[in-house]
Amino acid sequence: MPPVTHPAAVPLPIAGRAPERSDAAANRERILAAARRMLAEQGAEALSMNAVAAAAGVGKGTIFRRFGDRDGLTAALLDAHTAQLQDAFLFGPPPLGPGAAPEARLEAFMRALVHFHDAHLEIVLAAERLVPGAPPVYGTFLIHVRSLLEQVDPRLDAPVLAGLLLSAVDPPGLQRLLRRENADPARVADGIVALLRGLLAA
Repeated sequence: MPPVTHPAAVPLPIAGRAPERSDAAANRERILAAARRMLAEQGAEALSMNAVAAAAGVGKGTIFRRFGDRDGLTAALLDAHTAQLQDAFLFGPPPLGPGAAPEARLEAFMRALVHFHDAHLEIVLAAERLVPGAPPVYGTFLIHVRSLLEQVDPRLDAPVLAGLLLSAVDPPGLQRLLRRENADPARVADGIVALLRGLLAA
C-alpha cells in the first residue's frame, strides 16, 4: 500500500491567497455575509450575482472581479467555512485534533463532519453540483480519514474504507436523512459512529 501524506502537509483549498487591503477584505466579507444570508433564507437556487450585489451594497462588477462567477462565489463560501473545520482537526484540541487515539479522532471527525454539513447544507450541496465528482476539500477530508485508519490498523484497506465512510455522510444523502426522514444531526452522527465501530471491530 503506498504511503499516505500526513494531512498537515496537504495544502488547504484556500492556501496561497494573496494578502488583501483592509477595504478589500471588508468588501469580501460583506459579499460573503450577504451570500450566506441568501443561502440560509432562500436556498442555492436564489443565489444570483445581481441579488448578492444588491444585498451587499456593492456593484455586480465588484463580485465578478473578486470571485469570477457564481461558481467562484460558492467555492469561496465553502472555503471560508471549511477552513475552521480543517484548523480544528489539524491543529485543535483532542479528540478532534492531535493528541487522542486514532479511533477517538475518527469518531470525533465523523461527528464534526455531520454537524458541519448540517450547518452549511445549502453551500455544500451547491458545491457538489458545481464540481464533478467532489469539491476540492473532499480530498483533504479523505486523506485525513485514510491516515487515521492506517494508524488504527495498517492492514485495513484505508483508501476504500475512507471513501466509504465519507460517502455515508455525503451532502445529498444527509439532506435526505435530515429533511425526509426527520433525523436530527445528533442521531445521524450516532449512526455513523456505530457504523465506524462495527467496521473497526470487524
